[in-house]
Amino acid sequence: MSAEAVGWTLRSAGGCEGVTGSAHLLACESGRVLVDAGAFQGPDEESANAAPWPFDPRGIDAVVLTHGHLDHVGRLPALVAGGYRGPILATAATFAVAEVVLRDAAKIRAEDADRRLRRLRRAGRAPSGGRVAEREVDVERVLRHARPVSFHRSVTVGRGVEVELGRAGHVLGAAWVSLTARAGRVVASGDLGDGDGPLHPPPEPPPTCDAVLVESTYGDRRHRDAAATRAEFAAVVGRTLARGGNVLVPTFALERTQAVLATLQDLMRTGGLPATRVVLDAPMGERMTDLYRRFPDTLRPEVAARLADGDDPFRPDGLEVALTSEASRGLNQARGVVIIAGAGMMTGGRILHHLKHQAWRERNAIVVVGFQAEGTLGRRIVDGARRVRVWGETVAIAAEVHTVNGFSAHADAAGLDAWWRASGARVLVPVHGEPPARASLAARARAAGVDAREARLGEDLALAPTATL
Repeated sequence: MSAEAVGWTLRSAGGCEGVTGSAHLLACESGRVLVDAGAFQGPDEESANAAPWPFDPRGIDAVVLTHGHLDHVGRLPALVAGGYRGPILATAATFAVAEVVLRDAAKIRAEDADRRLRRLRRAGRAPSGGRVAEREVDVERVLRHARPVSFHRSVTVGRGVEVELGRAGHVLGAAWVSLTARAGRVVASGDLGDGDGPLHPPPEPPPTCDAVLVESTYGDRRHRDAAATRAEFAAVVGRTLARGGNVLVPTFALERTQAVLATLQDLMRTGGLPATRVVLDAPMGERMTDLYRRFPDTLRPEVAARLADGDDPFRPDGLEVALTSEASRGLNQARGVVIIAGAGMMTGGRILHHLKHQAWRERNAIVVVGFQAEGTLGRRIVDGARRVRVWGETVAIAAEVHTVNGFSAHADAAGLDAWWRASGARVLVPVHGEPPARASLAARARAAGVDAREARLGEDLALAPTATL
């Protein structure tokens, strides 16, 4: 493919200067394609998510989703409300995941809005105007635009942009996106899987392209391998149970919950851990686990074969699912229990209840198995905070805090480098990473002779090689 033909530009509406809010508009003379429309998470997320788009949604030809995490799909209702009327392309599994995520987010935002309204009424003040929350009807409007796409089946959008999805190995249904037009080919990685985890195969390599957007969540570090991760996890869980403590595992409902369940089952079956009580205190996590059973085609062949044979890898012996808040509160005085609960960054959900009632006990442990973004409660705890605020109350962190990075659903620095190098791209843009991670990945790219560039929120970035500008 001729580098001289490249005429793509990038305008990011999120996910370029941090980890959340991924939304990347790729444009050329043949069309305008938005890759993801994710929500910001963390400090000031409400104002960030309410900010106007740095482009007109009505002028977009297509939206392509890489996967169903909230930070990649959470602003779809706002996009449609802003006038977007085109197709939304993704794998069938991603749409199934996104529907659960969007409905849950709409429910939470509606409940939050209702609470604010009640406070205003009690104070005798009129409620502020504007759309304070997405409701179910907004999610229905989004789903009417859904167009499921199979891996490696090209779809034409706009005035001649060929869209193709490849397996990213990150979570259920996850894909990288290839956009090909007269202007050349651009590939966006979405989030790439580690390839060493228990559920998903490694990401497929990208096609040869002119420019590549690559996530950089772990662009500056390496993960432990699978065997070391299992041993590390078994050690902290085992010693906590031995002293009569509880193990709190904050998890993302998608992928991390299922990976932890599968690992616990395997450890208990092979003698790596004693049989113990495991409680999945995450209704959304249970719904996502059901989706893993429905879409085994994106899993490792051995996992899919087990599901086909009726051997459910997500059901450790004695697993309990706490579907009600009463069942969750019933764990307050429990001992010797592994409690798996969301949210993964401890920004909400039932894990806050367990932190309030259990984090101050020295016999317990908090085992962190996922990335903790800057500004989140999880990040403060991982960074060593000894006191935190939970629901307006100060809670001491006396429990053992242990991070097991090997569970990550993201590729590490070596995996990211192997993936983007396979593209042969002359231009690279690191996205979806904190500044040190993005800078580290960019430095390695420049050392390899690749033109690494930095995207800025709302600003156009040309993706043509420097020599052709």
